[in-house]
Amino acid sequence: QVQLVESGGGLVQPGGSLRLACAASRISFSTFAVGWYRQAPGKQRELVARITTGSTNYLDSVKGRFTISRDNAKNMVYLQMNNLKPEDTAVYYCNVGGSFWGQGTQVTVSS
Repeated sequence: QVQLVESGGGLVQPGGSLRLACAASRISFSTFAVGWYRQAPGKQRELVARITTGSTNYLDSVKGRFTISRDNAKNMVYLQMNNLKPEDTAVYYCNVGGSFWGQGTQVTVSS
């Protein structure tokens, strides 16, 4: 059974940084598109960043602040989030191939 586990969330002040990590078992990140999504209370889940074998894509509101990357040797995908804003507060989820989801990690940006 495919399992994804996110980590790295927490409480951070505006302007701060966090690095989220997604670890996978029984699936290889190197052969699938991997996305980071987020869902804030009362809002729909949205795609924040996506990485394929040849490209990366970002939600307009995070361009220049967030960076998605992966380490194929470790089978990990990361989301580096800089200059965080209160509107980035959400549960962040990792998704592989459009099919598999992790349990999510809470990111709260507040002073």
